[in-house]
Amino acid sequence: MYPSDSAPLSGVTASLGSVRAPNVPDDPLLTAVGGTPLLPLARLTAAEGSRFELWGKAEFLNPTGSVKDRPALAMVRAGLAEGRLSAGRVLLDASSGNTALAYALLGARLGFPVELVLPRNAHPARLARLRAYGAALVLSDPVDGTDGAQREAHRRAEATPDRYFFPDQYHNPANPESHFRTTGPELWDQTDGRVTHFVAGVGTGGTITGVGRFLKSRRPTIRVIGVEPTGPLHGLEGLKHLPTALRPSTYDASVVDASVRVETEAAIGMRRRLAREEGLAVGLSAAAAVVGALEVGRASPGAVVVTVLPDAGHPEDAP
Repeated sequence: MYPSDSAPLSGVTASLGSVRAPNVPDDPLLTAVGGTPLLPLARLTAAEGSRFELWGKAEFLNPTGSVKDRPALAMVRAGLAEGRLSAGRVLLDASSGNTALAYALLGARLGFPVELVLPRNAHPARLARLRAYGAALVLSDPVDGTDGAQREAHRRAEATPDRYFFPDQYHNPANPESHFRTTGPELWDQTDGRVTHFVAGVGTGGTITGVGRFLKSRRPTIRVIGVEPTGPLHGLEGLKHLPTALRPSTYDASVVDASVRVETEAAIGMRRRLAREEGLAVGLSAAAAVVGALEVGRASPGAVVVTVLPDAGHPEDAP
């Protein structure tokens, strides 16, 4: 449970960057995490007859270009506050890409070493960005995907526990809590409490769990819908097909009212539409969330549907 009673929220002012912890300065780069705008996707809804509203949270405007800056900063702050990320320890975790970039930036900015486990088929441009921040990379078998990367990170952490701070984003409560404390209140305030449906892709489950818990604490009738790939073999990096993947404990199924399955090809087409019709260059997971959000809106005339655009589109992501 999150301490919503003992630690009152202050809406959009409760950005992660403003939360102090030992040994973390009030750095202007860190205070830029969170507080992202909510954008109307009016041309997409006009094509649907404007029977509902659709809004996208521009998380690609965070410092490394993704929503993962929020939980990464929260987990690092927790590690510092609890003394687990002490001098000389290496931050170790598995990531499909975006959380890795957030960790790498934080390590460079705050001065701690970072070691990241990613599938070997991660794009060379992304690996180059991580190395530019000074992160050490461990490349796991691409056949095993992010689940294999998680297993390797666990193996390393257990083999030499004194060497590593292992936040384990798939099982760290600071992940969903960061969204309960920041993203959820921001969305509530930005819609003046009118939101009726929240739609988000499911990866670690932190975003949909944290935001969903907060919104339902404000109005229990708000519907929370998860977006997943249609099967285990897909091109929607960052999203999990939960029936066949390692299920993260940061995903709370009791918060999610329904799920929408999205084909990779549909997300590719939507990414093109978002660029050409809305001027938004986003990643495939963001496009998949919009595909799901449109499906929800079509079935719910008069709804105010909000989704998260987790990251920006980069040249290396193009199909």
